[in-house]
Amino acid sequence: MDALYLEMDSEVSINNTPLARTSSRMIKRTFDILVASMVLVFIYPWIYILVASCIKIFMPGPIMFKQRRTGKDGRIFMCYKFRSMDAKNCSDEFVDPQSNRLFLGNFLRATSIDELPQFWNVLVGDMSIIGPRPHMLVHDEEYTAAIPEYPLRYTIKPGITGWAQVNGLRGERDLRRVKMRVDHDLWYIQNWSIALDLKIMLRTVGVMMKR
Repeated sequence: MDALYLEMDSEVSINNTPLARTSSRMIKRTFDILVASMVLVFIYPWIYILVASCIKIFMPGPIMFKQRRTGKDGRIFMCYKFRSMDAKNCSDEFVDPQSNRLFLGNFLRATSIDELPQFWNVLVGDMSIIGPRPHMLVHDEEYTAAIPEYPLRYTIKPGITGWAQVNGLRGERDLRRVKMRVDHDLWYIQNWSIALDLKIMLRTVGVMMKR
């Protein structure tokens, strides 16, 4: 995984993308801080109390699950989520969370409520509200070997949600679907605007409400 982001054997050029400009990165970062701060002040506390109570009752063990993920320029960071798996099988190297997910965990995953703690990751600068979803390190290695363009996703910060996710490409590990996700992520990088971020955020809320 070292220098993953340096492997850029692709027709996609990142030098002329909108987020290559300092002004665009400042706008995106300001947007991230404002949205993350509002969520953490007005939404996160009462959801944390409710979710933490349910986890303690129905899934005894830690409330939070943390795992190393790849961030911008290949930097490794600790990503936080509400735990949706059996505690005895939770580890930083855990590969298949679906195999021992409990009923409450299925609900947290289906509604994406388990991702809410990642607003802390956004606030401290590890992630963005909108961007390519970060994967487990073992999956990064697998996808990098199979998809030459895959490392280009890490030329920007990973996101809580993204263009791929609001277009129905969420979670699957089939390489064909992963390639489609990469294509969507690269389209987002090449076409970023603050209006696009707002559109993706609103569509994400709509998807969550529908679930």
